[in-house]
Amino acid sequence: MFRSISSIGSLLIAAAILYAGNGLQSTLLAVRADLEGFPTAVIGGLTSAYFAGFILGCRFVPGMIKNVGHIRAFVALASIASSSALAHVLFVDPVSWAFLRFVTGFSFAGLTMVLESWINERATNANRGKILSVYRMVDLGSVTIGNLLLAVSAPSGFKLFVLVSILISIALVPVALTKTSSPAPLETAKLDIRELYRVSPVGAVGAMLTGLANAAFWGMAPVFVQKVGYGSAMVAVFMSTAIIGAGLFQFPMGTLSDRIDRRYVIIGASVAGAVAAILLASFAGISQSALLVFGFFFGGLIIPTFGICAAHANDHAAVGKAVATSGGLLLLHGLGSVFGALAGALAMSVFHPAALFWYIAAIYLLLATFSILRVGLRPSTITKKMPYIPVPKSPLTRVYKKLAKTPRG
Repeated sequence: MFRSISSIGSLLIAAAILYAGNGLQSTLLAVRADLEGFPTAVIGGLTSAYFAGFILGCRFVPGMIKNVGHIRAFVALASIASSSALAHVLFVDPVSWAFLRFVTGFSFAGLTMVLESWINERATNANRGKILSVYRMVDLGSVTIGNLLLAVSAPSGFKLFVLVSILISIALVPVALTKTSSPAPLETAKLDIRELYRVSPVGAVGAMLTGLANAAFWGMAPVFVQKVGYGSAMVAVFMSTAIIGAGLFQFPMGTLSDRIDRRYVIIGASVAGAVAAILLASFAGISQSALLVFGFFFGGLIIPTFGICAAHANDHAAVGKAVATSGGLLLLHGLGSVFGALAGALAMSVFHPAALFWYIAAIYLLLATFSILRVGLRPSTITKKMPYIPVPKSPLTRVYKKLAKTPRG
């Protein structure tokens, strides 16, 4: 196991540095945009622009990797992402920032694609779950550190933008100097959303709904914390607490979903996550303790849910359909994310900052209701499940399940 981890050590180091920079940038931009007086709906639109770029990146970056190779593609995309981070300081207006977020989303789709496909190919069927679990821990830990870096300087200045650019640029070094052999070129999956829904209604609908809810959280929660009276330091702590909760809940929820019908876990997590969202909406402004405690449980319940939906869909996918299934889930999740961030922002603008979490609660209650209906319409017939693998915020890991060649029951 340790030998397998050491063989991808340089890739994990690059991922850690890269995701720390992206975690800092996402929270920083939401806080800075609020300080600049951007309308709340516009701030949500910035997150939507990021996910729109991410979707296109998933579509077009494989061709780039096929033409120039993994390392050159990584270097080019990291350079673009690093430059985009600095450009936010030069052009402080909503239109420019929306364009830059689109470019950043496109770049990070490719950067994540390179790292995850590379790690997947270095893994074997015997150790893939463990290696991807380590990768998931690196992802969550790095994003937590990135959010905490928000407290090292004032968001109103330029130093944090420079720090983001430095982190993304340094991530180039481990990849450029790695001795790990590059994987085979990626292939673009042919997507069939209608077939995906036929095979797994809960997986397809769950992918869309978790995108609608979770993107609103990632994009607008920093603004919510500020609106209810806390400073930028508490923004960093709150976001980090939610991510820590996700890391701690990830494996218990995944293990439980391996033992029982995954739809029951989706139902339970959705209902409990909705309750946590309602508690945040109702009591977050009362005290810091309430904000952090409810944020911990909220993050722990909602962030892993997409991974369970994806595992459920793969349980039902036919042999040889892993890439199409995973690609369809990614597309649905991305489309939900594009509209979700904007919907959350509009809810905050029209009603009250707390409306963000009422909106998220409504989405998860909808997912729970749909899953309950599906349990009644189609009892579980799975005799051998796909092993649950934690899925990062950018759910590209399952796009490369084709490499695993894991048999399905």
